[in-house]
Amino acid sequence: MPGEKFAALLNAQIGHELAAHNQYVAIAVHYDAQTMPQMAGLFYAQALEERDHAMMMVQYLLDTDAEVAIPGVDAPVSTFTDVVSPVELALEQEKRVTAQINQLLATAREELDFASEQFMQWFIKEQVEEIASMSDLLAVVRRNADDIDDIEDYVAREHAAEGADATAPRIAGA
Repeated sequence: MPGEKFAALLNAQIGHELAAHNQYVAIAVHYDAQTMPQMAGLFYAQALEERDHAMMMVQYLLDTDAEVAIPGVDAPVSTFTDVVSPVELALEQEKRVTAQINQLLATAREELDFASEQFMQWFIKEQVEEIASMSDLLAVVRRNADDIDDIEDYVAREHAAEGADATAPRIAGA
């Protein structure tokens, strides 16, 4: 069974991941309304990925006989003034999640909870990729804010055919 403090933080993290899911849906809807199907598709896919992260955490808690408590989440930001601000928000969110994931790993270590520490390693790797991807996207969106076709071309080219990660933890319900 995971450490008590770790399990409490992981249950809270489930809420953070579900909130990230909702935020990415709101961003996707913004881009969909702007007739930017590549950006919309990217963020709809990101939303599903965040949901899957929450469900990986649920599955881990279930597998380790820990209590699962799905927290409520606040409404996402859903109004944006331009094509840049949603990506800025997404990068801020990924940085915040990275700090939360790092705290989870530190707590697992603190509690000598080696299984939970090992579980969190995949999320550490994932956050490095997420921040790099959002940072690159933000640079492109800022540079091409007045030419959405260039943004759409970049997303189509750089984010096409991203496959599933065979090393990812199991997803509850999948």
